Amino acid sequence: MTNVRLLFLLIGFSIFCFNLFANSRPNILFCISDDQSFAHTGANGDPVVKTPAFDRIANEGLRFTHAFCDAPTCGPSRSAILTGQPIWRLEEAGNIHSTLPAKFATYPDLLQKSGYSLGYTGKGWSPGRLEPGGRTENPAGPPFQRKRLQPPFKQMRNTDYAGNFSDFLAQSPKEKPFCFWLGTSEPHRGFESGAGKRTGKDPSRVIVPPIFPDNDIVRNDLLDYFVEIEHFDSQVSRAIALLEKSGQLDNTIIVVTSDHGMPFPRAKASLYDDGSRVPLAIRWPKGITKPGRTINDFINLSDLAPTFLKAAGLKPPSMMTAKSLIPIFENQLSKNHQAAFIAMERHDGCRKGGKGYPCRAIRTSNHLYIHNFEPTRWPSGSPDPSVCARAISYGEIDSSPTKTFMMEYRNKHGIARLAELAFGMRPAEELYDLKTDPHQMNNLAGSLPVAKTQATLRKKLFDHLKTTKDPRITGGPVNWDNYPYYGVIYTKGWSVNPKPLPQE
Repeated sequence: MTNVRLLFLLIGFSIFCFNLFANSRPNILFCISDDQSFAHTGANGDPVVKTPAFDRIANEGLRFTHAFCDAPTCGPSRSAILTGQPIWRLEEAGNIHSTLPAKFATYPDLLQKSGYSLGYTGKGWSPGRLEPGGRTENPAGPPFQRKRLQPPFKQMRNTDYAGNFSDFLAQSPKEKPFCFWLGTSEPHRGFESGAGKRTGKDPSRVIVPPIFPDNDIVRNDLLDYFVEIEHFDSQVSRAIALLEKSGQLDNTIIVVTSDHGMPFPRAKASLYDDGSRVPLAIRWPKGITKPGRTINDFINLSDLAPTFLKAAGLKPPSMMTAKSLIPIFENQLSKNHQAAFIAMERHDGCRKGGKGYPCRAIRTSNHLYIHNFEPTRWPSGSPDPSVCARAISYGEIDSSPTKTFMMEYRNKHGIARLAELAFGMRPAEELYDLKTDPHQMNNLAGSLPVAKTQATLRKKLFDHLKTTKDPRITGGPVNWDNYPYYGVIYTKGWSVNPKPLPQE
């Protein structure tokens, strides 16, 4: 009888310890916008856009000034975030409109196996098809998409992101921690023309990056982009309020970021800062020492996967080569975040044969070094729309008033150089001095005064690529130009694979 009682006591104690551990593990709310550059939040200094939710997370947690996507293109960036790996390790997932092979572990799946509830709303892993990679469910989790709203402007998605998060919380077991992905489709193009002005925004206050012409067309295009950022931020604000109301706010890691930079020329789909440097703020009162700090360490968004797993008490699998941010949370010096590494393979297949523009970059405090593996290809897509899956000239750049103006006036004095930077060919190597050229407009590669710096950065980049087994360096199969394209094709005769499947 004594042994039976002891057995029951041990079982009860084990259950108690399990529940105590489960309840002590943090929830995770991952909020990700679609196409937002670092500069465009209030906390990061923009005088026009209003982002009170991001600013609050930054003020009550950590604000990162050097966070970079792994790839400035939707699907590959999201694949890197989910897997904790750079895109050159992910085979097909290095391309947009592709798939994410099931053999690559993802942090949501590992968290679910350890007892977490999962869910996502809006845009999770996308765009592409899951089935060819052996998946039946979005890697971000089960979908919560039922609730709809009337968006404030046309072109915005009618998904009630925060309302769907509320539905998720209502059905999530209270005794289990959760991991939820709140992904908006904003500020992805298109935008409703004039939306920014109609909200009372003043075009004269817009900070126009020097990579664009400074005129009313560009200023109003930026205002319309800001309106969509504010829509994302309002959804994050509502999600925070839900956590406060349910008493779960302080045991939740809240991350607010974007998958890559803004949908403008020489930004999205390029390795320059306007395309790859993203806003990042993280709040977690129970795990962050001295909140309110500004973090200048270099972060890749793939670092979030091992961070989430370690915060949950799990050991990241060996295939995750990214580095956890936990030492930074604990205000310790980190040797793992001295530089960021960025990559591109095939974006939208806007060159003859559906080929990509393979390139790699290393970003440090003082320099950006880029290595273009195929410099004879058009970096922003061919000027010939018939070879582009999207049937537009320079199709790696989304259609916009800014792009149209720059194309129409590309031979005009004052516009020509900017148009060449946006649409023109690029050499095999690029090197930019960020102290004098923060928007990377003056390529110094090949000049004698920077030869040593160029060689040093090239070696650091290639050593990292070799260590992390990039096939372009190690000599393995390089198949990105030939992987199937599962997006919608608008040009007759365009094909990477003979029978492209419809977009998911």
